[in-house]
Amino acid sequence: MSFTRQLSEMSASELNDAIDDTNFPQAHILSRGRNNSVCSTSSTSGTSSLADRAQTQPQPEDAAELPATPAEEVAPSTPATPATGNQRPRLILKMNGSSPDSDGHEKCTFHHDLELDHKPPTREALLPDMARSYRLLLGGLGENPDRQGLIKTPERAAKAMLFFTKGYDQSLEDVLNGAVFDEDHDEMVVVKDIEMFSMCEHHLVPFYGKVSIGYLPCNKILGLSKLARIVEIFSRRLQVQERLTKQIAVAVTQAVQPAGVAVVVEGVHMCMVMRGVQKINSKTVTSTMLGVFRDDPKTREEFLNLVNSK
Repeated sequence: MSFTRQLSEMSASELNDAIDDTNFPQAHILSRGRNNSVCSTSSTSGTSSLADRAQTQPQPEDAAELPATPAEEVAPSTPATPATGNQRPRLILKMNGSSPDSDGHEKCTFHHDLELDHKPPTREALLPDMARSYRLLLGGLGENPDRQGLIKTPERAAKAMLFFTKGYDQSLEDVLNGAVFDEDHDEMVVVKDIEMFSMCEHHLVPFYGKVSIGYLPCNKILGLSKLARIVEIFSRRLQVQERLTKQIAVAVTQAVQPAGVAVVVEGVHMCMVMRGVQKINSKTVTSTMLGVFRDDPKTREEFLNLVNSK
């Protein structure tokens, strides 16, 4: 199962668990109760993780039965290579014991592995069933689906819903398309006011707004348009704004493994405007701060000042 599919199925708590900030100062204080167990992490020093060493050096089941090794035959241990320079640690994600490319497709609804028997239907193949459902809905509302103004409405509505949720058929790997570049740059990169349109999963009505993304590179930068495309992947599906914010941050982290990622989303929800409490001027603001943006108040303040400047 691809990494993008896995993100879309994670709850907020699972997304928190996917974030490994143990490389950063004060992570034990700021982890908000997340499980900081030993996991695969990496830094620019190139040293291997404890998890990798455990996999490459399996221990015997019964160490007592092994013959003792003479002391003169024991090779001296090689000291670990210390981290050099002022290089920032990279932000790495835990994958609950599996890599993004691991074989976890047995629980997925859609995937792109054409070698498997349970191939997903194409989007066009979904239209007849969806159109019939919309026709039933119109009849349930007391309308006549066969009158002139509504006769093609079920098909139009089905096509529109497929467009609103096209993010389900997009993967992070396809969207990036190799646009990750080696660059000796370690200053903040911010793309702000990215337009966002999504669908509230509770009421199936739209919410829209703008997204601002910042990250601190670790010698890798991402094509600027790819940040907007990452927003499209996760906004074009049934969503809640809180999860959308975190999914964007985690995807940017997976793409370039920066020192930190910050995402702020400001949205207007039609479920609060055209129904319910009907507060037409209300806006919802959510944020996710990872890595140095969470640990360093000055870095966080710089990002927020850039985002709020006109």
